[in-house]
Amino acid sequence: MKYYIIAGEASGDLHGSNLIKQLKEQDTQADFRCWGGDLMQAAGGHIVRHYKDLAFMGFVEVLTNLRTIFRNLDFCKQDILEYRPDALILIDYPGFNLRIAKWAHTQRLAGTPTQNAPTPGSQAAPRLRIIYYISPQVWAWKENRVKQIRATVDKMLVILPFEKEFYKKWNYEVEYVGHPLVEVIDGYHAPAGAIPAFEKPIVALLPGSRKQEILKKLPVMLEVSKAFPGYQFVVAQAPGQDQSFYNELLAPYPGVAAVSNQTYPLLQRAYAACVTSGTATLETALFGVPEVVCYKGSAISYHIARRLIKVKYISLVNLIMDKPVVKELIQDDLTPANLRRELESILDNPDRRRQLTHDYQALKTLLSQGGHASANAARSILAYLRGTPNVS
Repeated sequence: MKYYIIAGEASGDLHGSNLIKQLKEQDTQADFRCWGGDLMQAAGGHIVRHYKDLAFMGFVEVLTNLRTIFRNLDFCKQDILEYRPDALILIDYPGFNLRIAKWAHTQRLAGTPTQNAPTPGSQAAPRLRIIYYISPQVWAWKENRVKQIRATVDKMLVILPFEKEFYKKWNYEVEYVGHPLVEVIDGYHAPAGAIPAFEKPIVALLPGSRKQEILKKLPVMLEVSKAFPGYQFVVAQAPGQDQSFYNELLAPYPGVAAVSNQTYPLLQRAYAACVTSGTATLETALFGVPEVVCYKGSAISYHIARRLIKVKYISLVNLIMDKPVVKELIQDDLTPANLRRELESILDNPDRRRQLTHDYQALKTLLSQGGHASANAARSILAYLRGTPNVS
C-alpha cells in the first residue's frame, strides 16, 4: 500500500520513523511519501518537505510566514493528488494537519481520485482513508476541534489513556495504542562519553527550549543549587539557543555544569531533576528519575491560559495517572524556597523515592498497552485498511 505521512516537528519525525519501520514489517509492499525529517527518511520514507522548514512558533512568526504556510498547504494538497495514497497518516501538528484532513475529506466527497487507480479486472481501489496518529491536545484547549476531527478523520489512534474517554463524551470512538516514548526510552543507550564523569550525584535541570521560558525558570533552579553542595547540578541546554545566552545565566554559578543536546544521556545518569512542564516530565518519569515539575510564564499569559486550559494538572505524569504523583510548582509557587523544600523531599527521603518508583512503574505499564505503540498502531492501521479485525 501507499502511505502519505505528515509530521511537522522533531517528535513527529521520531514517532513517524518508528511507525514506518513497523508498517514495513507488516506490509512488505509499503511505499511512503512523507513530510518529516532525517529519521523518517532513514526508516524508508521519501521526504518531500523537512520539518525544519515548517516550524513557525509564536503568533508573530506565524503571521510573518503566512504566505509560506499557505504555499506549503497548496503544495501538500497537489502532492497528495499526484501520489494517490491508500492512506493519509497525520501525526500531531494540528494547525497544518487538521486543514489537510478537512481538505482530503472534501476531495473525497467531491469524488476526486485521491487513491491508486485499480488495475484492469480488479475491484475498485478503496477510498483514501484519513488516519490520525497522536491526537492534538484538544482535551486541554480548543475542545470544539473535536467536531472537525469527528467529521473528517476516519480513524484516530491516541497515545494517552484518558483520551479514549474524552472522545467518548463526543460520541467519537478512538483507539488507544500506548505511548511511543516507552519504546524510545526502553531502547535508548547513551553513547560513551556523552556526559562527563561527575563525582557527585547529578540533579538535572530541564528549563525548556524557548528563551522566554528559560529566563523565567532557570534562574530559580540555579539559585536552589547553592543549597545542595553535595550534588552536581547540570543544565540541559536546548540546541536552538546560543551558548552566550546560557553563559550569562550560568556565570554567577561556577559549580553548575551544562550539556547541550544531551538530555537523554543526562536523564539516564540523573539522581533527581527539576523539569519544565511538557513532554519532558513524562520522559523524566520513564527514565525513573524523581522530579519536581516547574512552570512559570508571564502574568498575562498565565491568567489567559488558566481561563482557556481545562486540565487538573500541568504535567503529563499526573494527568495520565489522574493523581499528584509528582509535585507541581506553578507560577507564584515556583520560588527558590519552595523548590528547595520539594527537591529535599526527593533527594533525602527514601520512602518518597520508593513511592515514585512504584508510581513510575504503574505509569509505564499503563502506557505500554501490552506492547509498543508503533507496533500497535501499525497493526491497527493495516487491519483497518484491509477491513479485517484488529486482534492484538
